[in-house]
Amino acid sequence: MAVVRDHSRSFADYTFVYPVISRRSGGLSLGVNLNPDKRCNFDCVYCEVDRRTPGRATQVDLPQLQAELTTLIRVARSGELSRTGKFREAPELTTVIRDIAFSGDGEPTMIPNFAACVEVVAAVKRAEGLSATKLLLITDAAGLDKADVRRGLELLDANRGEIWAKLDAGTEAYYRLVNRSFVHFDRILANLLATARVRPIIIQSLFLRVEGEPMPAAELAAYGDRLNAIVGAGGRIREVHAYTVARPTPEPWATRLEPDQLEAIAATIRARTGLVVQTFP
Repeated sequence: MAVVRDHSRSFADYTFVYPVISRRSGGLSLGVNLNPDKRCNFDCVYCEVDRRTPGRATQVDLPQLQAELTTLIRVARSGELSRTGKFREAPELTTVIRDIAFSGDGEPTMIPNFAACVEVVAAVKRAEGLSATKLLLITDAAGLDKADVRRGLELLDANRGEIWAKLDAGTEAYYRLVNRSFVHFDRILANLLATARVRPIIIQSLFLRVEGEPMPAAELAAYGDRLNAIVGAGGRIREVHAYTVARPTPEPWATRLEPDQLEAIAATIRARTGLVVQTFP
């Protein structure tokens, strides 16, 4: 598949939506940035978002979100996007919208009106006749237990939705090292299980080198055990997306894996869990 390597979350004069060519989506993904204020409950060592500069908005304007998404969908389907900037690199991938993804400059479930945002996006998707287009929530899982978020997940379920939930560690210590969150690791694990008991989820895991070393074998074994615990307790994991650093990180000691290192990790996960693991080097 052709690749557009610029995955920036800004496009034209839009505040809340942006287009990207995504390897994991297999083509054009329209991002919905619910965090232009850059608020997040994780501070991952690999995150490329510049939190030193102020965000563009402090709350989501629902009519503006609706208007921007409608316009961007029409720009893509008309072929205009294929003639714009970086998208000239892969024009054949720009007219079919594979998914609309809640993924931005922070954690989407942190906003107080997540369900209302999902409702707006789902309504636009229906109005524009995008019955085959998925709705994705790309999340760190910390907010999946909130009542408003659970309502949003039900709306996703009714509109060809998928949940891609982060799990980058097997132990509390490694989680603190890589994700640097104030949220307890046990809450992340509990939220993953509760969510996966209701519908199948995709686990998305970024593996990297810390001070030149890949995830230690004991940590990788613990990670596999976490997945097994979810499945063993009645959770459904559709597959695991294993990927690595794609862009410069704020921490020089957090660096990307080589493709063979990532594949070796994926092979270990497959052997330990029996799950389907896709790699995105």
